[in-house]
Amino acid sequence: MSTANSDQKRTAFDAVALKFDATVDEDFEEFTLIVPAHNVIALLRSLRDHPDFLFEQLIDLCGVDFDQHAGRGDKHPERFAVVYHLLSVSKNTRVRVVVYLPEVEPIVRTVVGLWASANWFEREAFDLFGILFEGHPDLRRLLTDYGFVGHPFRKDFPLSGHVEMRYDDEKGRVIYEPVSIEPRVTVPRVVR
Repeated sequence: MSTANSDQKRTAFDAVALKFDATVDEDFEEFTLIVPAHNVIALLRSLRDHPDFLFEQLIDLCGVDFDQHAGRGDKHPERFAVVYHLLSVSKNTRVRVVVYLPEVEPIVRTVVGLWASANWFEREAFDLFGILFEGHPDLRRLLTDYGFVGHPFRKDFPLSGHVEMRYDDEKGRVIYEPVSIEPRVTVPRVVR
C-alpha cells in the first residue's frame, strides 16, 4: 500500500472514529476500529453505506475471550470482544471493527439487518462463547448439542467438559452422563 493511499485511509477512518467515539489502530498496514457497543451499529452502517468506504461484505465475525490474558492491559479490561472483519471489493480495502464486552453481560446488537451473512457467525459466537446478539432472528446453538451445558471456547470451560454422551445399546439411544475421565499416566516416569 502506498504511503499516500494509507494516509488517505487513515484520515477517513479517523473522521468516522471521531463521529462514533471510536479509536483507530494501524498494524501491518491494516486498520482496526475499536468502538463502544452502543455505537457499533451506527459505525458499521456508516462503513457500509458511506461512499468513502463501501464495505459491502462482512467476511467474518468472531468472538474472543481475553480471560487472564496478560496482554489485555488496562486499555480494554473487558473479558470478551466481538470482531467484525469487513471487505470493500470496490475500494480494495479491509478493516477490522472490535467491540469489547463485559464478562457479566456480554451483549451487543445483531448486525443481521446490515449483512445477512452475520446470521450463522453470530450463532457460532453465541454457542461457543455465550455472547448474546440482541435482536437476532434465530439465536440458538449451532455447533453443540441442544442439551449442552456451557460455552466450550470460554477459557474457563473445563477441558474434559461437564457431561459425556455415549450410545447405550440397551436403551437404544444416546445418553448423557457426568464426565468420568480420570487423570492417568500413559508414559512411565524415567529417573536417571
